[in-house]
Amino acid sequence: MRVKLIFVLTISLLLPYMLSAQVAADWKGKEVGVVTVKVTNPSDADRKDVPVVINLHQTLKKKAANVLSAKVMAGESKSALPSQLDDLDGDLVPDELAFVCDVPANTTETFKVQFLPISSNETCSPRTAAFMKVWDRKYRYPYINSIEYQGRNEPLATYDAIYGHGAQWESELVGFRVYMDHRQSIDIYGKPTPQLVLDKTNFYSTREDIAAGLGCDILFAGPSVGAGSFRGYVNGEPTYVDSVEARGQRVIASGPVRAIVEVWDKNWLYAGKTLQMRQRYTIYAGHRDVEVDIHLAGPGVDDLQFCSGVQKLELENEGFIDRTNGLVGSWGKNVPDKAAEDLIEGVGLGVVAFAPYLVSKKEDTYNYLTILRPCDGHIRYHLAICALMERDSFRSSAQWFNWLQQWQQQLESPCTIRVRK
Repeated sequence: MRVKLIFVLTISLLLPYMLSAQVAADWKGKEVGVVTVKVTNPSDADRKDVPVVINLHQTLKKKAANVLSAKVMAGESKSALPSQLDDLDGDLVPDELAFVCDVPANTTETFKVQFLPISSNETCSPRTAAFMKVWDRKYRYPYINSIEYQGRNEPLATYDAIYGHGAQWESELVGFRVYMDHRQSIDIYGKPTPQLVLDKTNFYSTREDIAAGLGCDILFAGPSVGAGSFRGYVNGEPTYVDSVEARGQRVIASGPVRAIVEVWDKNWLYAGKTLQMRQRYTIYAGHRDVEVDIHLAGPGVDDLQFCSGVQKLELENEGFIDRTNGLVGSWGKNVPDKAAEDLIEGVGLGVVAFAPYLVSKKEDTYNYLTILRPCDGHIRYHLAICALMERDSFRSSAQWFNWLQQWQQQLESPCTIRVRK
């Protein structure tokens, strides 16, 4: 009996591996598509966690609808890199494959990507995350994918109806949220050590959370643009996104290698025109910077001006506007929670915008601003943050401002990505 039991247990333990091998054998040579990706680093410095994004519709055409999983192999490696397929427009068809890779200086790395018509059961530790939760009087706070409010609601009502006051996203290094109201401000979260924590704290860190090393909210934005918030720009002043027919948020992607959050406003009455707007925020694994894409539609939209930038910190502020490019930055301290005046946080902020979107830069009472204009209804800029609480990070404004300059130079000379079938 014991022999039989051992035999049965052995077969049962081996069966999943046998089935996996059989599935692999069944689909060998039957991929939806296979491509080779070459990533070239043109600089004299090593690049870590370089984002690689493949458009499935350009690469696979109509076959994209058949893709259920993908495998990314580096060189002669036997193990796959973490990757993800993202449906950006909600039509249940994957639009992009994303992964990150390290590329040494002046080097080209090669990857083989298989697109498969079967689901994968492979898992990996997530390095990014995004989520939304609704406020629940029974304290359950259910997760939601998206939400839209009528514009006639009082802003504080929509803000308070979301647990955490808006969609949240993070990498191991830093965290963010975007307010679910007319401000649509970007708020930021610092972490002593790299880890994903927002699903535990929801931006509501207790003193016990802070003592345990989970970090906390590190910025009080007030009337400023905060950390790269998108604003209107009328009569030389930033303006909120008031007077809309509806406003909403949704989580597009949540790890393992990138997180994407979207904000939209329908029939925004701005500068005498009616606009449609979508804001998209993307963060990649290993990054403290966020890629911001704004899409606007409406009559004469490319003739209008908008703005972003970074705020001046309320304590010991240091800041700059680079006169030769679109970079602005600040460094200092503030009290994020006015009910806890003893919790003073040090932060660094940065925003960079490039042509054709950059119009000018300006300093005002609260901010270092970048004035922006759409090109074919699109605006792109990048924001980055750091926290003084980080154990292995920046300790002075000089260090932070030097990092911002290097970051801006990397964005100006990105790795080149070539996809071949």
